Amino acid sequence: MAHDGIVGPASAPVAGHPDSSRPNVDVVDLTEPRAQPAVWDELLDHQGVSRPGAEVLASHLKAVSQSELQARQDQVDVDILANGITFSVYSDGRGIDRAWPFDVVPRVISGEEWDGVEAGLTQRLKALNAFIDDVYNDQKVIAAGVFPAGLLTDSVNYRTECRGMHPAFGVWAHICGTDLVRDGDGVFRVLEDNLRVPSGVSYMLENRLISKRVMGDLFRSQSIRPVDDYPDALLALLRSIAPDPTEPNVVLLTPGVYNSAYFEHSFLARRMGITLVEGPDLVVRNNRVFMRTIDGLRQVDVIYRRVDDMFIDPEVFNPDSMLGVAGLMRAWRSGNVAIANAPGATPAYSLGPLQERGKLFAAEGDNVYEGQLVGIHSKDNDLTVNAIKPKPLTNM
Repeated sequence: MAHDGIVGPASAPVAGHPDSSRPNVDVVDLTEPRAQPAVWDELLDHQGVSRPGAEVLASHLKAVSQSELQARQDQVDVDILANGITFSVYSDGRGIDRAWPFDVVPRVISGEEWDGVEAGLTQRLKALNAFIDDVYNDQKVIAAGVFPAGLLTDSVNYRTECRGMHPAFGVWAHICGTDLVRDGDGVFRVLEDNLRVPSGVSYMLENRLISKRVMGDLFRSQSIRPVDDYPDALLALLRSIAPDPTEPNVVLLTPGVYNSAYFEHSFLARRMGITLVEGPDLVVRNNRVFMRTIDGLRQVDVIYRRVDDMFIDPEVFNPDSMLGVAGLMRAWRSGNVAIANAPGATPAYSLGPLQERGKLFAAEGDNVYEGQLVGIHSKDNDLTVNAIKPKPLTNM
């Protein structure tokens, strides 16, 4: 079940119990065995004490009856259906829209702990972008003997068509969808980095809105970090990479209504106030991208693409693609349009063998090669990653 990851203060006060005076005839019993061996309990430690930041939530659950909690869950399910919050799973062979699963009980992460996660993820994305930029240009990581050349040449994710490119600010992966898990000791670990066409943020934003409606008392009694400014931050990022950032025309390129993440595409385009386009809506003229409108062609400066590399340009990649724009790579290589994420942003999937069991961060005293970006050198902020394996493309 999906959770709204609520980031609270490091030590939240216990307050705001709903209906604490009523009899406990149908209460949620937090003393029952709640976790399997070696599985981290997000709410309570092994002594039954609330985790840092989860005190208010634990106290709230003790005062809420199971029937009331179920009623709130039922209301959530109705809201999700009414708002059309859906996704598709291609692997089941049916490709039908499903209602987004949502757990009414939020996952609370203390502010102090999240600060460490945020610093680690920031360092991690800088390192990934430095690696991608290096393998498409100077390849110092190979010359230094840190990364075997064979891993790159054999990688299905390495796009030779991107060699020699220098995207703005040296950034190839502007948006990263990092899947985090906890091990049995509660340590956050990276399951994988989604750099190609990361999706899912719209569900996080919708989760928060729903949580505010059905668990508003939790938000009133503690300080929760907001997330609703994400579309504005994303739009500012996209505008900043335009060839001319004065008044750039930004569009979101979608594969269309049958894509599993189409809800998110339309959601983000609407929230950012930009045009949602499909491949046939765009055309390349003189190595520039234009959008067809009722008033004629209008130049496009930035494309937030939710189409996989192999389908964005039939001139360069899959010649049978009807999802992309013929000549798009020419326009990009000419510097006349910015694309986020940049084509070829996925050779980082080959990083797994770099160090023992995929450790990606440089700690103090580690050997580095010339030009390597090592971030803030803080062991406390290091996240580890499982060895990276090829995976099928399931959404965009």
